Amino acid sequence: MKKSRPILWILIIAAVASAGYYGWQRFGSAGQTQTAQKASPRPSAIPVSVAPVQKTDFPVYLTGLGTVQGFNTVQVRSRVDGQIIRLEFKEGQIVQQGDLLVSIDPRPYQAALDQAKAKKAQDEANLANANLELQRAVKLGEFATTQRVDAQRSTVAQLTAQIAADEAAIANAQTQLDYTQIKAPITGVAGLRQVDIGNIVNASTQTGIVMISQVEPIAVIFTAPEDQLPYITEGQKAGALKVIAFTTDGKKTLAEGKLAVINNQVDTTSGTIRLKAVFENKDHALWPGQSVSTRLLVRTLKDATVVPDDAVQHSTNGLYAYTVNQDNKAEVHKVKVSYGIDGRSVIEEGLSPGQQVIVGGQFKVQPGSLVSTAVASSDPAQSKVRQE
Repeated sequence: MKKSRPILWILIIAAVASAGYYGWQRFGSAGQTQTAQKASPRPSAIPVSVAPVQKTDFPVYLTGLGTVQGFNTVQVRSRVDGQIIRLEFKEGQIVQQGDLLVSIDPRPYQAALDQAKAKKAQDEANLANANLELQRAVKLGEFATTQRVDAQRSTVAQLTAQIAADEAAIANAQTQLDYTQIKAPITGVAGLRQVDIGNIVNASTQTGIVMISQVEPIAVIFTAPEDQLPYITEGQKAGALKVIAFTTDGKKTLAEGKLAVINNQVDTTSGTIRLKAVFENKDHALWPGQSVSTRLLVRTLKDATVVPDDAVQHSTNGLYAYTVNQDNKAEVHKVKVSYGIDGRSVIEEGLSPGQQVIVGGQFKVQPGSLVSTAVASSDPAQSKVRQE
């Protein structure tokens, strides 16, 4: 009896363990399965940014590079020989037309003028005497020979012509004297002087004294593709086309002007046409020789279908864009883009105004993917408008 009791307890414990294992297998695993089924999440939505497809007017610009030129540029040179005794301008100064720039020693030219005036006075005195002699000869009547009268009349005519020559010599001497005062021929900015005070200048030398460039207004020379020439000429019929000048990186607007000139021939080597735009440049934002980026407004597309550039994706099959339908699922559309500028593209085919296009997060999206949308804001300072 003592030996059978341990065996009995062992059998009881084994029976209880078997019953517990059976119950756990039947009820515990099923509960875990249900719990696991309850805990398994639905497919998560992919967060994306969207923007509406808009119907609006779209300006078509031709972009290019240009060079700023002075509207008028003059190399100031001396027209007489002499020594510079005064410089009346400062480098970089804005000079007005007629302002005195340089004074050349005037004494030799003043002497030549005085000499010409003295010669005229002498010839006038001789003419007065010749006239008196002619009057006396005429009063003598038949007592004076015809030859004497004719000779005296000839003398009077010669002296009259000589006085006319003296007047021309005086005018020339006065002009040479005036040239010793070199004045600004145009209004503009004086550059760096090329001759210092005390130097001798000559009218025959090519070295100038200073360069003056007119900067109000100012011109920009740029090019456009020859295939755009018909649109440019057509646009000019309605009025001068607007041209915007930017810094070369395109980040800062410098000035707005008008297209003034289309060159008379196309450059066959590059297939471009040279254009000239004129800017008022009151703030001197443009400077001669400066390189700028240009935009020429050729025309404006009315009621164009426009989307942000980020909505247009590239693939081996062409361009496409994702839209979000009413069930918040992504749909793919093949698109055709005609123009793009300033972060916007014109869609010719594939999208309609009012649709929502995905502009951010496309790298995770597939056709039919469930998405969570946030409306993209054009203002980076603003947060997302809504979350769905």
